Amino acid sequence: MMSLLLRDGDYVADETGGAARAQGGEETLGEVLFRLTARRGSFPFLPRLGSQMHRLRRVKPSAWDSLARQYAAEALAELAQLAVTGARVRQEGGRLLVTVELLLREAGTQVTVQLEE
Repeated sequence: MMSLLLRDGDYVADETGGAARAQGGEETLGEVLFRLTARRGSFPFLPRLGSQMHRLRRVKPSAWDSLARQYAAEALAELAQLAVTGARVRQEGGRLLVTVELLLREAGTQVTVQLEE
């Protein structure tokens, strides 16, 4: 299955003016980012799609890292080719920045997800 390539929230145009298709690692990264940023429960027919990262603001900062790791693991559980190995949360201004560490096909990869109120 191929998905459309996104960059900074917009579709990337291909050489014909259509939407470029993501392949390989780009496709996996796009799927990861989508699952981490979509709110779990937002899709009525897919209630387990997405993450609960938006709940981080409801708990003490001392619990952020462990909960972010748990929420990431739940959101990405259906993607067999990767495993969540860690997560770090930091506050920057009014935003929370979550860095999720993944093991992807035997190579360590980090993904940073920006959460805003």
